[in-house]
Amino acid sequence: MSNADSNAGSSAPSAGAPAPLRRFGRFELRALLSKSSRSMLWLVLDPRSSQELMLCMPRQAPNSPAALAHWLKMADTAARVQHPNLAHVVEVGQVEHWPYLAYDRALGETLDERLSRQGLPLPVEAAQWLCQGLEGLAFAHEAGHAHRDVQSGSWVVDAAGHVRLLGLEVAQDVFPANTDFNTLTRRALREAAEEDVLRTGLVLHRVLTGRAVLDEADLNLVLQRMQPQGSELVRLSFETPQPIAEPLRAIANRSVDRQARQRYHSARSFLRALEGWRGSVSEQGGMVAQLLDRLQRVGHLPIASLRLQRIAQSSAMESTHASELSTLVLQDMALSLEMLRRVNNALKSHGQSVSGGAILNMQRAIAMLGLNGVQQAARGLKPWPGPLNEAHAARLQSLMRRVQRAAQVAQVLRPAGYDAEVVYLITVMQNLGRLLLQYHFPEDAQQIRQLMQAPEPTAEQPNPSGMSEQSAAFAVLGCDLETLGTAVARYWSLGDELLHMMRRYPPDAPVRAGAHPGDVELLRLTCSLAHELIEALDLPEHKRQIGVELATRRYARILGLGLRDVLLALNPETPAEDSLQAQPAETVAATVAPAVTPGSPQPSALRNRLRGRTDGSELPLSPPASAALAAAPASPGAGSDSTSPMPPVAPSGL
Repeated sequence: MSNADSNAGSSAPSAGAPAPLRRFGRFELRALLSKSSRSMLWLVLDPRSSQELMLCMPRQAPNSPAALAHWLKMADTAARVQHPNLAHVVEVGQVEHWPYLAYDRALGETLDERLSRQGLPLPVEAAQWLCQGLEGLAFAHEAGHAHRDVQSGSWVVDAAGHVRLLGLEVAQDVFPANTDFNTLTRRALREAAEEDVLRTGLVLHRVLTGRAVLDEADLNLVLQRMQPQGSELVRLSFETPQPIAEPLRAIANRSVDRQARQRYHSARSFLRALEGWRGSVSEQGGMVAQLLDRLQRVGHLPIASLRLQRIAQSSAMESTHASELSTLVLQDMALSLEMLRRVNNALKSHGQSVSGGAILNMQRAIAMLGLNGVQQAARGLKPWPGPLNEAHAARLQSLMRRVQRAAQVAQVLRPAGYDAEVVYLITVMQNLGRLLLQYHFPEDAQQIRQLMQAPEPTAEQPNPSGMSEQSAAFAVLGCDLETLGTAVARYWSLGDELLHMMRRYPPDAPVRAGAHPGDVELLRLTCSLAHELIEALDLPEHKRQIGVELATRRYARILGLGLRDVLLALNPETPAEDSLQAQPAETVAATVAPAVTPGSPQPSALRNRLRGRTDGSELPLSPPASAALAAAPASPGAGSDSTSPMPPVAPSGL
């Protein structure tokens, strides 16, 4: 018990005394609902109104008249902040030098009481509770107030599941008696708000696991033991009473990450991640709903070529051949997507089902919509860069170049007989979620990139690794990027086959497509390989060759491709005889394409040409493949922040 508690006489409720006094001023004490090292919550009876109240007060009384006056001023101001998820304050008062806030008991029971009475909620219900609490907390932070002692006893839940936060500005910091409270800075408030968010993450762990974090009931003690202040690591165990979805697990773990820079720094960002997961689970609301709303108001992507926009608005297009017009449209990613959207929506509006397969050939789309349809599509797009600032536009530009490069590689590697335009557009569609996120929510995209970067090494973790893209997206958005892309494709009526092909093959899963993979699976795997090859080019130079070989080995048997096919696709300007020479025998054994067995997919046209040069036998590889990789340009967009205008890049093979 603190000195202030012991000096309070018979009027002060002492949380640490073996037999607490039964009265506090006019209030009759009933029960101690919650306590921490900074605050306590009492259930009391007000004899004047015969009403049960909850009194929230600091664990240590203000140490001077000035401190008491400052406490009352801040608490009174915070009590005037009105929000559905902030508990309404009935009374701000004091007994001797002990201040308090009074709340109506009818607001509900504390989270601790609810958990002890009903047990653990479902994860979706727990996320709903936390979302409501974060709504109130974010509103309070934006109003210039902090809680400073968020505990599981700080939330009250009523019978309808409505959550409210109580105790705002109760656990104010204790300063020396001669402190000038007018000098307290906004930085102190911001730091207190970030601690509120961190404690809320610990409350989420408490609700999901059903036990106190680190076996400490007081979250202030948990903070002292957590990294980087302490040595403990808080992670959500895989042995939880109920199964926890991976997105929710990523959100919970990010909220208490050992690296302070990796955590949520505002209640709003924490709230958006939880709402995004809840929306993806319930198929309504969340990030998907926000993105669809942006699509209706802003459009999907801005048209990048002013020249193309001027041509579309003039009569010069009328004399253009269909194949030339198709090439022209495919030079602009936004116009290509708009044409796909319009032609497939037109089919649906005329009662034709596209569940079996969407129209992915641009010449066919142009033939169906006509020149007028192309012009209308171009006029309906916002000019570059839309609402983006210069830095965000450069990042989107870099991502578009990267996607175009992957699409061109996929075209070269496509199995014989498949349409180059279809392969190009499938590769673009596999990146639809990434492109839309970068355009509509660039700050969230930046957060994902930051989480994917490896944190600074420590003595305990000398070689730390960053999050995977999927885990980082879960932690920021509550869903992965492919969920965003497929939701938009479904909204555009692009058909079930394309929805399947849009999902890249998992990078950590062995490639198995059965003995006779169909067209849909072959196209999906070809585009997935192209993406993995572009990602391998982002690796440091000493790891680049290994990355390309590993990606090739994963898909070689299914697609009938070898390392020479891949190297020539990555560096098509170098003649095969110069770039694909002999290399050491052990490398050949690891990367050579397997023989094509009956029933397996036929090799690509490129591979057929290579075999023709050697009468059906494999070419011996002489200089190391790293020479060809060194000649291959690195993937645009990995770390590029180029602000040069994006030139139109026509898909190769069209």
